[in-house]
Amino acid sequence: MRSLTRVLPLTPAVVLLLLFLAGPIAYCAWIAFTDLQLTGQAEESFVGFENFRTAFGDEAFLNAVWLTLVFTVVSALLGQNTLGLALAALMQRASKPVRTLTGGIVIAAWVLPEVVAGFLLYAFFRREGTLNAVLDWLHLPSQNWLFTLPILAVSFANVWRGTAFSMLVYSAALNEIPKEITEAAEVDGAGGWRRLWHITLPMIRRSIGTNLMLITLQTLSVFGLIWVMTRGGPGGKSQTLPLFMYEEAFQKSMIGYGTAVALLLLVVGSLFSVVYLRLLRTEV
Repeated sequence: MRSLTRVLPLTPAVVLLLLFLAGPIAYCAWIAFTDLQLTGQAEESFVGFENFRTAFGDEAFLNAVWLTLVFTVVSALLGQNTLGLALAALMQRASKPVRTLTGGIVIAAWVLPEVVAGFLLYAFFRREGTLNAVLDWLHLPSQNWLFTLPILAVSFANVWRGTAFSMLVYSAALNEIPKEITEAAEVDGAGGWRRLWHITLPMIRRSIGTNLMLITLQTLSVFGLIWVMTRGGPGGKSQTLPLFMYEEAFQKSMIGYGTAVALLLLVVGSLFSVVYLRLLRTEV
């Protein structure tokens, strides 16, 4: 009876998760093994692993996988994570007006809708944009960044938009470090880098793992930002897996194939999550 009273309050949440999360995922998993199309088809048929074999033999898909990894590593693991930690550490020693101003600017970029942020960064990187205007004023060579280096341009855009989350996570983690420990290390002659490497990072390692997992999953699913800035072009040079999936499913009407790509993206995100969770578990 006691077990029933404990489980009963969770029933509505479990039902909602099964209905709106597990149900759609199961349906998508089924579609991935069919040849379902949006138009020109009376009835779909089961094709087994044909969609997955097609994906791994498709150079466009392999290119999208590579660009997704580059985009995730550059913008999330290196960009947002490192810059967020640096801003959080610097704000610990900054004055209150500086903390307020910096936090407001960084968080403002985070709360902007993805489409709005995409238009802003498009205006910054385009041929007649702000970046080239500054370079021309400095008499430095300019270029069409969205054409020559599109994946790096959208990576920088994602760093600009998403750093605030990492900054907030690390600010909370740094505030939990006892000041006595850092002060004792400073008295013992430990410099800033030694304190960071031997005291700060080990004490916030769980926050680092959690932050890496969350920003990785968020970055893997970025669609609107890249779509607004480059639409995956030119020539697929910034087409990550979400954009490739959209093109195959809705522009080419190959719902089965596009869903198979989405399922592979789900598997990639799950693998990242398992790795991070295993790393966190070993630290308990």
